[in-house]
Amino acid sequence: MVPCLRSTVAELYHTLGLTGFTLTRPNTTVPIGDEVQAAKAADSDMFSLTDIILVIFLIGITVWWWFYRNKKDASLKDKSYAIQPMVMTSTPQVTDNSFIKKLKSSGRSLIVFYGSQTGTGEEFAGRIAKEGIRYQLKGMVADPEEYDMEELTQLKNISNSLAVFCMATYGEGDPTDNAMEFVEWLQNGEADLTGLNYTIFGLGNKTYEHYNEVAIYIDKRLEELGATRVYQLGLGDDDANIEDDFITWKDGLWPTVCEFFNIEASGEEFNMRQYRVTEHDKDALPDRIYSGEIARIFSYKNQKPPYDMKNPFLTPVRVNRELHKGGGRSCMHIEFDLEGSKLRYDSGDHAAVYPENRVELVNRIGELLEVDLDTVFTLTNTDEDSSKRHPFPCPTSYRTALTYYVDISGKPRTHVLKELAEYASDPQEAAQLKMMASTSPEGKKLYNQWIVEDNRSIVHVLEDMKSVKPKIDHLCELLPRLQCRYYSISSSGKLFPNRVHITAVRVEYDTPTNRHVHGVATSWLAEKIPKGDGSEDPVVPLFIRKSQFKLPTKTQTPIIMIGPGTGLAPFRGFIQERDMARKEGKPVGETILYFGCRRKSEDFIYEEELNEFVKNGSLKMYAAFSRDQPEKIYVTHLLSKNADEIWNVIGLNNGHFYICGDARSMAKDVQAILLKVIQEKGNMSEKEAQTFFKKMESQKRYSADVWS
Repeated sequence: MVPCLRSTVAELYHTLGLTGFTLTRPNTTVPIGDEVQAAKAADSDMFSLTDIILVIFLIGITVWWWFYRNKKDASLKDKSYAIQPMVMTSTPQVTDNSFIKKLKSSGRSLIVFYGSQTGTGEEFAGRIAKEGIRYQLKGMVADPEEYDMEELTQLKNISNSLAVFCMATYGEGDPTDNAMEFVEWLQNGEADLTGLNYTIFGLGNKTYEHYNEVAIYIDKRLEELGATRVYQLGLGDDDANIEDDFITWKDGLWPTVCEFFNIEASGEEFNMRQYRVTEHDKDALPDRIYSGEIARIFSYKNQKPPYDMKNPFLTPVRVNRELHKGGGRSCMHIEFDLEGSKLRYDSGDHAAVYPENRVELVNRIGELLEVDLDTVFTLTNTDEDSSKRHPFPCPTSYRTALTYYVDISGKPRTHVLKELAEYASDPQEAAQLKMMASTSPEGKKLYNQWIVEDNRSIVHVLEDMKSVKPKIDHLCELLPRLQCRYYSISSSGKLFPNRVHITAVRVEYDTPTNRHVHGVATSWLAEKIPKGDGSEDPVVPLFIRKSQFKLPTKTQTPIIMIGPGTGLAPFRGFIQERDMARKEGKPVGETILYFGCRRKSEDFIYEEELNEFVKNGSLKMYAAFSRDQPEKIYVTHLLSKNADEIWNVIGLNNGHFYICGDARSMAKDVQAILLKVIQEKGNMSEKEAQTFFKKMESQKRYSADVWS
């Protein structure tokens, strides 16, 4: 066989993974992929009939492979990908991606799209779709990721059609993962949306700079493309009371819709169940029962990569130690073992874990409702056109659902209280629940005081209203999904490729009703203590979420990091990585850290480690201990004193500036100081300083990883 053809065939076989095959001809054996041996074995210049047939066959295969590979490469070039977190829902059914067909076939005219990170947007969408039937608008809930959104141009062909969008803003003004393609379509396309009737409710948080940016953009863009805004844009603030914002907006939605379409409300209350329950006889249980898995059944018993949000890795906890030296609070340093998982991470990425609800809370619900929690059941969507067949993995037991799948520690929303009122045998308790679920000023005030300020969970509501005995399956339907928890990784993947570290403060507090509350995830993690005796360590379901919070690509670029408290976490990884680069002889720019805590003797986390980095020249650190002197000193005080150094880094040397921590006050104060430094040291006007700052953001030279 000629060398060029043999080389091509060898590449083909190698690409297809057929490395163990051989080609044979009289007196010759040629291992594929080994041209040296092939050349030595070629003792004849003539082809036999077998050779000719084989050559023709392989040429055909080769031509097909080249065509396939080039076609595949071309298709990949036409796509862009972004990795962001997304909210977990149940496994979707394989369905037609035409929502127009579904609306027409089922006689519906209302479609409610949602963009959701934590499940709230999806929950609000479901409530709107359910209420629509009162106003002669039969509705369906839709995930924009599952449908062809270009069909919005055809919605006008359905009489009295209305598209409602419940859209959350994530991170630094980004769309949620499931809404990303829809937003890109709006940005890049010029579809004619004349005749499309729409309204939007946005979910955001005012402590973040880009408050409700996605909803505001979609509202503006739909109007630009010719759509008709039926009702005003609603903006919900999760930092205040987003439930109140939603019901206030919704209170004005339906009268406006009725007027627009010239329809009337039925006046009837609809409390239709979205799911029907099937309880399985103990003598005839299904063969496959979920026991806490996120998506694939038995995935915790039979682990298979790749590991991601729907298929987390059961990682052993190798280290769980206390970082605080006193003060009555607890901060944990936890190390997870990634050995064998093929999971990789970079400094600044997030580790996500799936927690479990506390056993005593689960058992308490069983006691209050007087049910057998080990009963196996299935909840099935009554809407056969819905892409969401189950609210969570089914079949499963009530105990498993309350432990792994539903949130029993959060504050119940008004629609849950409304449903609970139907199960109250005490008229006074029923009236109170209905009042809190209403949109009246008195109802909103009572809800805010009795639920929000008193910090009552569903368990507390059932304890304090003893006549309320909802069906356990209905309660599981009403409660939101228990979400995974994200933690900034506090280690460098280059230094610790098979370990991921997190730093977490344990949450515990007393409520106004004299109840002691434990944080769901941190209290659960606190109990994951390695045995240290060679026996199996406790495991945690984990996956890695990629982040844009990254070190500069060039090590010589100087950086400033603002990280009080556990805001230090990602910067510990940054410092480790730059220290490693310096020891390898690479040029490393200034690495400056601003850290703060209450008292040096109590909660100065990683003190010895940080001091060692300072000692060996890898770090310059400013530390503020707010309560170690009569007047409180915070990192912002130290920062404002170093204007020349800040400008030298960000203005003269194109350095990077990072913030991690509290978004409500600290991040805003730091940003104000930074703008002042830019204006004064850069000799700029206020407008010019704002432009300079925006350019830093767009160049990823200013990054924030903050929470409220």
